[in-house]
Amino acid sequence: MNKAIDVKREQATLTENRRLQMLSRCSGALVLASILVSGMVRAETSFETVPVISSLPVYQLTRVETPQQRCVEQEVIVERRANDSATPVIVSTIIGGAIGNAVGHNKSNKRVGAVLGAVLGNSVGRDIARQNSNGGKVEVVERCDTVYVAHDEERLIGYDVTYDYQGQRYTVRANKDPGQSLQLRVNVQPVL
Repeated sequence: MNKAIDVKREQATLTENRRLQMLSRCSGALVLASILVSGMVRAETSFETVPVISSLPVYQLTRVETPQQRCVEQEVIVERRANDSATPVIVSTIIGGAIGNAVGHNKSNKRVGAVLGAVLGNSVGRDIARQNSNGGKVEVVERCDTVYVAHDEERLIGYDVTYDYQGQRYTVRANKDPGQSLQLRVNVQPVL
């Protein structure tokens, strides 16, 4: 029985040694990982104010189209609305027929004269009606439309700012003029 206990103790000792070796390896990896992570975590950020050497405005040429209303005065003939009455044609037809009837000597000549007089009277009546309706009046009318006038315009797009930092000269494009000094964000991170 003692032998069995000794074998069990020996197996337990071997198992414990293996466990300690594995634990040692894992803890080594954990230590290495924590060093790497702590190196990244230990990056420091600070701010420094540096003098501005120059700040030059930067312009860009831009094409701009502006809508404008342009008006022109034109002379236009405005036609009067035709008189839709048939009275001038009817009256001239009757008068033409009466005159044609009066010119004829006998009954058949009077009939022919009345028909010809009515036709001529109708024609004269239509000419008079047409003349009265075609008489147009000249008016000055203003016509307007929108046109786009293009021109080039310089627009401020930023500032080229030159500054010194630790003996080196740098230039950066900024949205606004920083004035006499510029604040820098400085990140310090170790390289492993």
